[in-house]
Amino acid sequence: MPLQSEGDGADAPEDASGGGSAGRAWDRTIARLAIPAFAALISEPLFLLADAAIVGHLGTAQLAALGIAGAAVQTAIGVFVFLAYATTATVARQLGAGDLQRALRGGIDGLWLATLLGVAVGALTVLATPVIVASFSPAPDVRNFAVIYLRIAACGIPALLIMFAAIGVLRGLQDTRTPLVVAVAANILNIVLNVVFVYPFGWGIAGSAIGTLVAQTAGAFALLRVVVKAARGYGASLAPRRTGLGVAWRLGVPLVIRTLTLRAALLLATYVAASISTVAVAAHQVAFTIWGFLAFALDAIAIAGQAIIGRLLGAGDAAGAKAAARRMMSWGLVAGVGLGVSVVLTRPIVVPLFTPDLEVQHMLSSVLLIVAVHQPVAGLVFVLDGVLIGAGDGRYLAWAGVVNLVAFAPMAVAVWWLDGGLAWLWWAFSAFMVMRLATLMLRERSHLWLFVGATGRLAP
Repeated sequence: MPLQSEGDGADAPEDASGGGSAGRAWDRTIARLAIPAFAALISEPLFLLADAAIVGHLGTAQLAALGIAGAAVQTAIGVFVFLAYATTATVARQLGAGDLQRALRGGIDGLWLATLLGVAVGALTVLATPVIVASFSPAPDVRNFAVIYLRIAACGIPALLIMFAAIGVLRGLQDTRTPLVVAVAANILNIVLNVVFVYPFGWGIAGSAIGTLVAQTAGAFALLRVVVKAARGYGASLAPRRTGLGVAWRLGVPLVIRTLTLRAALLLATYVAASISTVAVAAHQVAFTIWGFLAFALDAIAIAGQAIIGRLLGAGDAAGAKAAARRMMSWGLVAGVGLGVSVVLTRPIVVPLFTPDLEVQHMLSSVLLIVAVHQPVAGLVFVLDGVLIGAGDGRYLAWAGVVNLVAFAPMAVAVWWLDGGLAWLWWAFSAFMVMRLATLMLRERSHLWLFVGATGRLAP
């Protein structure tokens, strides 16, 4: 992989103020990283819809089984997204410090950790497949199909975690284009193999699982090949190191806690929605799906933040990191406002696409207004989250996550206890996002996240 000149900071502004021509230079840097990242992020859910369409034509039981198995795999790998985030920050910091060999060495450590975790989690999932599927209490025919799919899909967990780490390495090297190309190619291969294995070969739902497994493995090998080639080019050892694995794990643990607190808040919201009524949980699920899709656009800016902030702090440029953070906050705010307006304007068209039930439509339409209102807050939250991850400030993010969850839980429980309805639940979730913004802004306004240099010492 040729390391681009802009990855070394050639397009970063010399003026740290972030205004005028300097601001436009930051805009170019952010756009160069964020736009491919956004395209890569949305490719996955779009192609998953194609998977569902292929399996859906086999029958309702097979489609339900795909939903159960897919949820199990996503839960198993979701907590390990830190492999991408922590690796991005580590590699970007060493890149900024001018030590490409050390940057790639850190990336290799992340890949070894991903491999070990992937093998362990994959093996456990295969062994526990019947228990995992039974926990969803499916009908007997659905259970059988789900067991078949999950046992095969679990074998792809090592590849998925390796992809997380490899993508993190490339993002840290300021390259979001290669992950985009690999993601699109792997997902196209996934669709082709699913169609061939399911229909001409007649393998049914097992064919869909095998096709996805092959595509995921191919994607992981493609990304791994790029990273290994770069590591060899700069003389970075490919052998595992106990100290390197330990460092990668210690950096990842706080991000695991952060992720778990977020997932707990989302699960709590879903539980409360389910306790309200069937109509409420249906509307909530659609609203959350739309909210999640909007999050991809905002997360793309956060990914740019991880890469840019890590590089600047590695280079010892605390003032530049502050300026870049403020510029990305502007991007997040503008994107949030734009997405909020888009939700309001498209609401009459979007709502009927998801359900013909008029009661669900009415409830969903009201909730989407609340979703639209807090998008500017979400834009700032996602960006600041990326900034602090890029700075290696995971410990603060973990504690802030715990505080925010503890504050959100009583509000969600109050909605359930008082029969407040779905709209009040989403207002409570909006308050949760405001609390996240407050904790993140408090940190950004201080200098306590400005860890500069290759070793991350606090800036004076």
